[in-house]
Amino acid sequence: MGGRHVHGARRLLEEALDGPTGDGLVRAARAVVSELGAEERLLPLVRELAEGAGDPSGCALLSYRHVLGFDKLLLIDGGPRHMLRAHIWHPGPNAREDIHNHRSPLASHVVRGALGMELYETADPAGDSGVAASCYRESLSDDGADWLLEPAGDARLRLALTMEYAAGSGYALPPYALHRAWCASTGPTVTLFLETGAERRRYTDVFTGPGAADTGAPARKKPLDVRDYLAELSVLAELIG
Repeated sequence: MGGRHVHGARRLLEEALDGPTGDGLVRAARAVVSELGAEERLLPLVRELAEGAGDPSGCALLSYRHVLGFDKLLLIDGGPRHMLRAHIWHPGPNAREDIHNHRSPLASHVVRGALGMELYETADPAGDSGVAASCYRESLSDDGADWLLEPAGDARLRLALTMEYAAGSGYALPPYALHRAWCASTGPTVTLFLETGAERRRYTDVFTGPGAADTGAPARKKPLDVRDYLAELSVLAELIG
């Protein structure tokens, strides 16, 4: 079942993202996620989705609590080209992501709260600058239901930049950019998150403290059922309204 705001968001994404490549695609993603993240655009979209518009059964299957520590709600599934999600970040001392990159260009707009962000660069593994880390290649199982971690050696990373994004601000990154984010407010932080690009890497790089990751068993995704998905959308509407 469609809806005026769902159709409008789909059309805007297609018009903005079908064409640009490289850095142009990163800039286009930043512009469109900022436009869709404005309250006058996002709130009616989320309310419409919470009433069952769009593809609730398909989106529920791709909505879950991410292994990196935040809730992911898929809003618009653009197939292989782009996916628009709401991320709900929770405060707490252990809510910081591992350092990682992505499979495709991304853009994020802070709708509520504040998001902390660190950018990293690789350092000489034999040197003494930066911090030691273990590198893993993170991929999805053939059915997409599990996260798989494959050891990829030791590394050293150097902190390049620390930022904090308040509501109304955001960022865009190419797929190879190493970063990690966390909730920087006392209450939940909500971000509108867009991944885009027809060509996607097969895996991402994830960096942890030496020996910190357990690769003995896959991390299982636990998708939401449709009822819980719609309920979470209603909660999201209250958070951003």
